[in-house]
Amino acid sequence: MSVATHEATPAVTKPPARKSNPEHRPGLSRWLPYALVAPAVLMELVIHIIPMLVGIWMSFVKLTKFFIANWSAAPSAGINNYKVALDFDNAVGEGLLKSFGVTLIFSLVTVALSWVLGMAAAVALQPTFRGRSLVRTLFLVPYALPAYAGILTWNFMLQRDTGAVNHVLTQLGADGKPFWLIGSNALFSLITVATWKLWTFAFLTLMAGLQSIPRDQYEAAAVDGAGNLRQWRNITLPALRPVNLVLVLVLFLWTFSDFNTPYVLFGTAQPPAGDLITFHIYNASFLTWNFGSGAAMSVLLLIFLMIVTGIYLFVTGRKTRRA
Repeated sequence: MSVATHEATPAVTKPPARKSNPEHRPGLSRWLPYALVAPAVLMELVIHIIPMLVGIWMSFVKLTKFFIANWSAAPSAGINNYKVALDFDNAVGEGLLKSFGVTLIFSLVTVALSWVLGMAAAVALQPTFRGRSLVRTLFLVPYALPAYAGILTWNFMLQRDTGAVNHVLTQLGADGKPFWLIGSNALFSLITVATWKLWTFAFLTLMAGLQSIPRDQYEAAAVDGAGNLRQWRNITLPALRPVNLVLVLVLFLWTFSDFNTPYVLFGTAQPPAGDLITFHIYNASFLTWNFGSGAAMSVLLLIFLMIVTGIYLFVTGRKTRRA
């Protein structure tokens, strides 16, 4: 007696439905990157590019208070606004040149002090010790504090009769109460406030850069007998070179184009010792109502910063390639 066996017939399974992938849509994959970038490009045009082009146009016309209501009616000035700004024999050009010198001194000293303080703090807070997080947080207070609030606080502290600075100096036995917001001390006050505001950014940047340096390099150098200064010179500085190149350039551009610090610290009547070029351009535009001349000065400032940036990147790039 034979038993018939039957093989089980496999069930027919339907292939899974293919999910639609936007990357496989030719039209969407082609235009999606442009659609994502479009809002940023639009905001860049509205906030930076268009105002810059309008400012360049203003520098070639005689835009005074008589033509504010109708800009298009302002007569052409050609390059006369630039000639007046660069003629150092007249009052306008001489004032711009003096303001440029003050701004250059202010920027170089502020950048140097900010970098030195930031580097010293970053190196000092690298070793682990109790309370290091608290000290780092306290150091970052000037960076986190709104700029206007911090500068206003310094304005109150630097008042001659009621300020905390002169009060402390008097308690320490100093003779007299110097003026800090007028006269020759104005530049010192300006540098102090700007350094207080910027050194924490240098500290934060350098501290982040130090995290990428392996600790075993310092341990090996210590075994070989290298002291702290030699380790900083031979290990820390070379490793932080890319960070320092960007940091110094950013600090210089920020300080040279700083407007908030002198405006909040001195008000609308800045002393000659604190006459930064951005504030000088503001006064040339809004006090004399000669917006064409002020726009020409702004364009000259833009050209100067672009030239400095180009030279800096060229020189540092050559040194990097040689290294």
